[in-house]
Amino acid sequence: MTLTKFGITHLFGLACLGLVSATAYAEKADSNKETVIEAGYGESDGKTSVRRLSKGVALVRGTLNVKAENAVVTEAPNGDQFVVLTGGSNRKVTFRQKRDGGPDLWVDGEAERAEYNQSTEIVKFFSKAKVRYLEGTKVTQEQAGEYLSYDSKNEVFVGTNSTSGQFVEGSGSLKIILQPKPEKQAN
Repeated sequence: MTLTKFGITHLFGLACLGLVSATAYAEKADSNKETVIEAGYGESDGKTSVRRLSKGVALVRGTLNVKAENAVVTEAPNGDQFVVLTGGSNRKVTFRQKRDGGPDLWVDGEAERAEYNQSTEIVKFFSKAKVRYLEGTKVTQEQAGEYLSYDSKNEVFVGTNSTSGQFVEGSGSLKIILQPKPEKQAN
């Protein structure tokens, strides 16, 4: 089933993944592109404003590419949407998108579950979450934890060692890897 502009065009809010670095923005041109969603099965309940997609969900909008096993989209009366993506058994939710600022800059990541709230502009990744910034194939920054979130309105990143979003003593740690910046050549 191919769904174009299925009412979950705000799923591209996952593109707000300038996660952890205010200088690493998703490609702006993507917001002007059509959203194409494919799924094996989809149902929409007009009374509850809930849409369910399953059996392999793929979303493409410009350079944004999101894959999940299932997606549930709930629309509020004001039109704002809340999206939950799950990976299914032995699969993860994955995403990849080009970033502005250079010809070969990317952000990609994975988690067992992802949530996006359009009204708060907060994206959350749960369970074995990982987000990477790349220049070509070189990883320049990476975050990994049981919970990663980014509030794009306030430019606030949170990472913790538990899926509750709270620090739990003895439950491991958040890992952030920052590569050194290349030295500028003197002329």
